[in-house]
Amino acid sequence: MVNLSDLPIRDDLRGLTPYGAPQKAVRVALNVNENTHPIPADVAVDIVESLAAAILSVNRYPDREFTELRQSLAAYLNFSVEPEKRLTADDIWAANGSNEVLQQILQAFGGPGRSVLGFPPTYSMHSIIASGTGTRWISGERDAGYEISPETVTRWIAETRPDVVFLCSPNNPTGTPLSIETISAAYDATDGIVVVDEAYAEFAPDDVRSAITLLDGRERLLVSRTMSKAFAFAGARVGYLAADPAINDALRLVRLPYHLSALTQAAAVAALRHAPEMLAMVDNIRSQRDRLLEELPKLGYTPLPSWSNFVLFGGVDDPHATFEALLEQEILVRDIGIPGHLRVTAGTEAETTAFLDALASL
Repeated sequence: MVNLSDLPIRDDLRGLTPYGAPQKAVRVALNVNENTHPIPADVAVDIVESLAAAILSVNRYPDREFTELRQSLAAYLNFSVEPEKRLTADDIWAANGSNEVLQQILQAFGGPGRSVLGFPPTYSMHSIIASGTGTRWISGERDAGYEISPETVTRWIAETRPDVVFLCSPNNPTGTPLSIETISAAYDATDGIVVVDEAYAEFAPDDVRSAITLLDGRERLLVSRTMSKAFAFAGARVGYLAADPAINDALRLVRLPYHLSALTQAAAVAALRHAPEMLAMVDNIRSQRDRLLEELPKLGYTPLPSWSNFVLFGGVDDPHATFEALLEQEILVRDIGIPGHLRVTAGTEAETTAFLDALASL
């Protein structure tokens, strides 16, 4: 039996480790920023009926252009877009999770001899996808409080001249905001592709503008979203992108044939029919996030401001020991490697209570 090191793997992949958070059977799992609320029963019934209908034709390949899904996603996004700037299906792309969307972007616009600029600490898959596509990863530096000012992003772009820029709004794993001015400044500073990862956009304050409102007239701006978080659809694997239709033409060159199954398309379309009901969970999750922001300082910790469904908190003397102590009480959080910090997902009221009680008992 051989080891990985014995195989003729690409040189640039040697020594790397795959992405992955601990998968453990515990009573309260708050480590991977899932929406821990179950899908409402009536929505689940509609999804199941849609899947049953799709099964009857599963002997045929699915709609390669996933037309109905793109139409449904455009209609959903148009709630936050001015009438004169409404999106159509031509502005939408989708794939098996936003990770696949990001991978397709770098397959089309990155690759050997090209570079992507990101700003750690940020979503760790950004650099992993860069490595997997042979794109050189450039680590920019953030400002105090893990934010990025227009001046900072402009300076890093000028100094490194990347082909692609990755920005995370709000940022994962810190939860901190990214201003619309910084996104606009990044676009103006480069003639390359600017990707804004808005996986947690629905959890931001209602009066905060999405990068989607900047798309009109900016053909190199791409805004990535997911149904995993706000829509409680993590297991369904549906991510999507809003951008100029020409971007979708580029992604068609690198996508695998029929990459979205008929079952995935049917389930996602059904869930989007219930968008208001699904998003009702968001308000509850926000309240539990705000509760964490209020209660953690009372326990001696220092949470960062968060516009997401999780909270990164400092003041942890020994993150690994605290992680293990919580795990002994069947509370699973995330040690993301930032010294003195741990991250916890905002769960249901009962889950949040269990976490706070367990942390207080240590």
